[in-house]
Amino acid sequence: MRWLVGAAIWVAGVALGQAPPAIRASQHGSVTQQVADTTIRIEYNRPVARGRQLFGALVPYDRVWCPGADDCTTIELSTDIKIEGQALAAGTYSLWAQPGAEKWAMIVNRAHPIFHLRYPVDQDVMRLPITPRAGSHMETLAFYFPVVDGKHAELVFHWGTVVVPMAIDVP
Repeated sequence: MRWLVGAAIWVAGVALGQAPPAIRASQHGSVTQQVADTTIRIEYNRPVARGRQLFGALVPYDRVWCPGADDCTTIELSTDIKIEGQALAAGTYSLWAQPGAEKWAMIVNRAHPIFHLRYPVDQDVMRLPITPRAGSHMETLAFYFPVVDGKHAELVFHWGTVVVPMAIDVP
């Protein structure tokens, strides 16, 4: 529906002699996955590497960062789940990360919607310590589910050559 409204506005603007809206540098993306009876949806904007050194440079180590651009990345859960063994109630949350050279913390936060530069530390629900792994180069930031099996799934954050896997289990 969102695209239909955008298309109507663009057509109206062209008819009035206005220039079409600028294309965003970080395009919107989403992924939805069914795991048993649970629906998991990630909404995010997708920055592009464009030859830049990412982690430890553009994104400093040991500082909280939003894995995305513009509005903060969100995760919506239709039922309670466990992520990395920790219970997380159904609902919508923002996702944050604290990259490190050896370990990352993926952070689930109550605040949403929220702009990606305004980290509300007082609303953290959980911090998940995760060891990233190396992967092939991913030019545009992505979240995806490479494993879905019964009541178990793996949600992955992937940008550049950094892959941050998160184990999800549906009780």
